[in-house]
Amino acid sequence: MGNSIWPKSSSQRVAKSLEAHSVIALALGGLIYILAVTGTLSVFNHEFQRWEQPNAPEMKVISPDAAASAAKLVFESEETPTTHLYINFPQPDLPRTVITTDTQAFFANSDGTVGPREHFPWTQFLLDLHYYLHLPQILGLTVVGALGAFLIAMSISGFMAHPRIFRDAFTFRRGDGRVPLTDLHNRLSVWTAPFHVSNALTGAFLGLATILAIAIASVSFSGDFFKVFSPVFGSEPPPIEGEADLAEIAGPIAFMQDTYPELSPTYFILHDPMTAGQHSTIIAEHSDRLIFGEYYNFDAAGTYQGSVGISDGTIGQQIIGSVYNVHFGNWGGLPVKLAYLVFGLSLSIIIASGLRIYFTRRREKGRPAPRLEAGWEAIVWGTPAMLAVTLLAAVGLGVEGVGLVLIFWLGLTSLCAGAIIFARPDQVLRGLKAATGLLISLALLIHLVQHMSLLASPALYSITIALVLLVLSIGISSRLEAPKHAVKRKVPAE
Repeated sequence: MGNSIWPKSSSQRVAKSLEAHSVIALALGGLIYILAVTGTLSVFNHEFQRWEQPNAPEMKVISPDAAASAAKLVFESEETPTTHLYINFPQPDLPRTVITTDTQAFFANSDGTVGPREHFPWTQFLLDLHYYLHLPQILGLTVVGALGAFLIAMSISGFMAHPRIFRDAFTFRRGDGRVPLTDLHNRLSVWTAPFHVSNALTGAFLGLATILAIAIASVSFSGDFFKVFSPVFGSEPPPIEGEADLAEIAGPIAFMQDTYPELSPTYFILHDPMTAGQHSTIIAEHSDRLIFGEYYNFDAAGTYQGSVGISDGTIGQQIIGSVYNVHFGNWGGLPVKLAYLVFGLSLSIIIASGLRIYFTRRREKGRPAPRLEAGWEAIVWGTPAMLAVTLLAAVGLGVEGVGLVLIFWLGLTSLCAGAIIFARPDQVLRGLKAATGLLISLALLIHLVQHMSLLASPALYSITIALVLLVLSIGISSRLEAPKHAVKRKVPAE
């Protein structure tokens, strides 16, 4: 007889672990599920940005002089002084140059002129939903970080509640009812454990780092929040009063291209422009590393001052510098993004199926909870349905910002309330699944009609194809389920 990975299987420990697993899922499963779905989509935020605004000028590289020229034009258009001036350089998955200030953002053309204003309201709504759940920033980061910690606890309690889960990693029983659903839940949990545990851990770190830094700063640094992170990301020199001509922009960019041709600059940041203390930083990616990048610093004249050390400093610096990319899959290009898509969908299925198993078990024990079960189905399929509604509102009606936030949360709340009153889980599931496919199709059609002249643009390809495949998969899964439901209606009651 095979041995469990645990020292000794205890029925009492298993029962308590299962109870803890169920309590966390019941209390927080909805929010964790929303984070899983939005996190999976957020991996492709650059592709969504291109799809939302396919008419933006695109380029593989931009010359230092052209980037500097566009940056100066945007800076000069500012009505109030900006504290920072940013240049976002072209990347393989987002081949666009963007000039950003504290108040506005414009695309740059390859000749140094300024293009249209950057505008991707639905993608920004999606990112804010995943990062903050649309709460105030620090509160939102804290809540999301705490949910990441609870996901880790839920994973651990789930493994402890199933002593045979690893031994049965390749067991999958067919049939109807709870057994195949349980096997699917358990098998995916084992196969994707390295992903969802590391993703939850890095998410918890990213979310809770800010609140921890505030606490540490209040105790050890007289409330100076930035001093907490300075050993990792470096510190800015104190501001110097007085005016000055705008700092050199083209020089640092040219220096990076000439001195470090193997690196890929992602951002140029000019701090406190046109002040006596202005200085600049270039963040550059190292293609063979997990770190998000290294900081290369320059003075106002464009003279190189050295790097911070994320790429070659302490182990702690390098680990912290890698957390963001590990969490969001910003490394390894398209193959890694597709892997994160598979893992993210698996995590969403694990969470969704977990409570379905719970409600099925209750029915089998003669304690059905149809209202709660219907409410859960409203979350599972109401989340993509409301994301589709917001996409349609952004594309078709030009809704953005607070409007999209209200549509999503009021809509999802209303769906859950209606489902609880209706108390028909199967019908809620089928109805919302059909609505999701229909809404995505409508948003896609409107977007294609709006951009008929750009149908040959690469900016439209990936997301358009992905949305078509998503609609087709929803339709196929609905057709496959239909006979099963029809057969059930023909079975006479006992």
